Amino acid sequence: MPGSSAPQRDVDSVASALAGALPALHRALDRRVARDFAHPKPPEGHLGLLRYVAEHEGATVREAAGALLMKPNNVSALVSQLAGQGLLERRPDSADRRVVRLHLMPVARRRLAEVHALQVSHLTEALLSLTEGELDALGSALGALESLTRGLRPAGD
Repeated sequence: MPGSSAPQRDVDSVASALAGALPALHRALDRRVARDFAHPKPPEGHLGLLRYVAEHEGATVREAAGALLMKPNNVSALVSQLAGQGLLERRPDSADRRVVRLHLMPVARRRLAEVHALQVSHLTEALLSLTEGELDALGSALGALESLTRGLRPAGD
C-alpha cells in the first residue's frame, strides 16, 4: 500500500474487518429507517440518484451515471421509474433540446429530508450508547474513511 508503513497483515486485517462491518452497518441502518419511514422506503439506488440530483440540480443522466458509478442506461431506467412516481422531473436543456436535465420534485425533497432525519436520529441514538473512547475513535476515523472512499473510486472520477 503506497504511503503506508503498516505491515501487510495489519492492512489485510483492517480490510477484512471493514469488508464485514460496513455492509452490516448499512443494512442495520437501512432496516431501522425502512421500519420508521412513513412511506415505502425507496431502494438505495433510487435514493442515491435522488441525493445526487438534489446536490446537482439540472444534472444529466450521463453525469449522474458517472458520479454514481452506474451505466447510463441503468440510470435512465431509474429516472423513468422516479419520474413515473412523481419524484423526478426531466426538462429539456435550453441550449440543446436533445439533452435532458434532471430536477427533483418537491415531494422528493421532503422524502429525502425525512430519510436523512431518520438516519441521523438512529445513528445519534446508537452513538450515544458508545463509550467516549469509541466515539472519539469513530470521529477520528471519518477523515480516513473519506480518503478510503476516494481511493476506491476509479481513476478520473
